[in-house]
Amino acid sequence: MANEPDRVFHVELLSPKQKSPKLEADLDLFAEKYRKVLDAGHVACITDNPMGILSFQGTELIDVLGLPVRPEQVSIHLNTFHTKKDLDGILTQAIAMGIDNLLAISGDGSPRLPKLTGKDIGNAVESVTAVELIRYIHREYPDQFTVGVAFNPYEPPAHEMEKMRRKVDAGAAYVTTQPIIESHETLEQLETFGIPIVIECWMSRKLHLLAECVGYEIPEDTPYDPMANLRTLMARYPHCEFYLALLGFKTQFPLLEQACA
Repeated sequence: MANEPDRVFHVELLSPKQKSPKLEADLDLFAEKYRKVLDAGHVACITDNPMGILSFQGTELIDVLGLPVRPEQVSIHLNTFHTKKDLDGILTQAIAMGIDNLLAISGDGSPRLPKLTGKDIGNAVESVTAVELIRYIHREYPDQFTVGVAFNPYEPPAHEMEKMRRKVDAGAAYVTTQPIIESHETLEQLETFGIPIVIECWMSRKLHLLAECVGYEIPEDTPYDPMANLRTLMARYPHCEFYLALLGFKTQFPLLEQACA
């Protein structure tokens, strides 16, 4: 039986690359992590072609590996780099599995990945963003999904808040931020939308890898304690939930129960 922690974390699970030289081991490790997350009572969040690298989809991983689905504990990322046929296939399979939580994102592109067009989904726009993706999901699969969206506090505030307004108007039910270190002033602005906020916490000690996201250089020797940052965020934003990116399952996962206390 799964534990019932006082606080539920959204735990990122990177989907295995389709051309991994150690695919069988990667699939076994994914299944092990997935089961650990569910058994601990947290939410397994499965990525969609992370970094633009062709990877297995969350629904097909669950199906092929025979993994259990607890609807309130499974969330799949869904980006705009799919054919319409594949997009509908993912959504249809998710419904059949009882998965109703999606995180709609624009995603990382790649020359090897197809890209949805406005024409594909009955929209006049040339480039499909998360806004058009959300509208398509709610229009074609009404009342089937709870759809979340991403928010980048490191973009110009006025521009990013306007994008957030359009996402909410399209039907976004919650928002997940980019990684936050200790605090960020835009979180108060996000609260005005009246939807749940999930704060991403960077769980790798390699803080410099965030440079591309935040838009400025971070020296490689910058000291950073991920667990301390998580505790700080939990104390400062007790009403929020937390998305754990690049969580270490050997060293950090066992500490989550203590962090919840």
